[in-house]
Amino acid sequence: MNIAVADARIPSADELVERARALIPMLRERADEVEKARCVPKETIDAFKQAGFFKILQPKRWGGWEMTPDVFWRVLMELGRGCGSSAWNMMILGVHQWEFGLMDPRAGDDVWAKDNTVLVASSYAPFGTVTKVEGGYVLNGTWGTSSGTDHGDWAFIGVWLKDEQGRPINRLALLVPRSDYEFLDDWFVFGLAGTGSKSLVLKNVFVPEHRAHSMIDYHLSDGADTYQFPFGMAFFGSVSAVMVGFAQGAIDIFIEQIKVRENINGCPQAALDHYAKDRLGNAVVRVRSARARILQVAAEAASYIARRELVPVDNRVHYTLDFARVGRECEEAVLLLYKALSARGVFLSNPMQRVLRDTLVGANHITQNADHNAEALGGYLLGQPLPPLMYGLPKA
Repeated sequence: MNIAVADARIPSADELVERARALIPMLRERADEVEKARCVPKETIDAFKQAGFFKILQPKRWGGWEMTPDVFWRVLMELGRGCGSSAWNMMILGVHQWEFGLMDPRAGDDVWAKDNTVLVASSYAPFGTVTKVEGGYVLNGTWGTSSGTDHGDWAFIGVWLKDEQGRPINRLALLVPRSDYEFLDDWFVFGLAGTGSKSLVLKNVFVPEHRAHSMIDYHLSDGADTYQFPFGMAFFGSVSAVMVGFAQGAIDIFIEQIKVRENINGCPQAALDHYAKDRLGNAVVRVRSARARILQVAAEAASYIARRELVPVDNRVHYTLDFARVGRECEEAVLLLYKALSARGVFLSNPMQRVLRDTLVGANHITQNADHNAEALGGYLLGQPLPPLMYGLPKA
């Protein structure tokens, strides 16, 4: 048995951020190896466990610290500076602990009764089919892009629950053990290659009712404050936070290289080049603005939750775009810096090209879709209905 006892003293948010920052050199050193292996090594996941990062959002019932999402986000902002794939795995495998605060406690007991360090992966996109049966659900199909699944002993599977006419009426996450699915190694990509985001194949898998929860039915519960945030905020914000880490990593690399680089265009020192300085400043302001917006959203939402109020839908529509814009702004920041490196940036020996590729792929994540979310917000402000099954269940 490996039932860890909750730490006698829960570290502060600042302490956890410092632990994350201390891991950046190791993550940078291993980043090439991670990409080539197409998988984050167990040693890195163990380092994250040792630092306590998987306890941040985990309920106290199972030895966690029940901290708020912004603490987790600040940690991801640091880890992303070191290795995109490793930080992405930490984001995916670490956000699911929060999810158990929304569920029947029996689900958490199923996973952590013997070992509360067990990790859970996911594939939320509703690729396969679900059938409602007595006592639960039956899953069939192939679910793609399950990041970090090599390290998960369970996985959340996303589905549309439909009525008898085939119309979606709810979006569910169903928890299944590793013994109930097979891996399909199809993650051959040009960025975030080390996330190991394989597909999961399920055949007639029964999931009991207590291992299911709605991803869109937002309501207050009796749980700790952290579990009163909307599901979309917790997950969207986590992706955006790790994107900030990627872009800050690009800034770190750029400064290191430009400080010592000699140009061949007549400027004896690259750090004196007006073009390089302009691009750096514009990249920094984009990343700082994205970071500040993420944390401001967390603070605003927390003010409602502290009063045991739901975060209003008026706010949540804005927050979704606030998060989605982060990917685009971080993408812009990294491209600014990459272009300023000229030919030096194209060599595989230069980590900037990997950060660029990781950022481009991360910015294509559904949570970073600024276009459709801008349309949704604009339409809502003009009195038009919100996209169905995104901000709540259909009205009866």
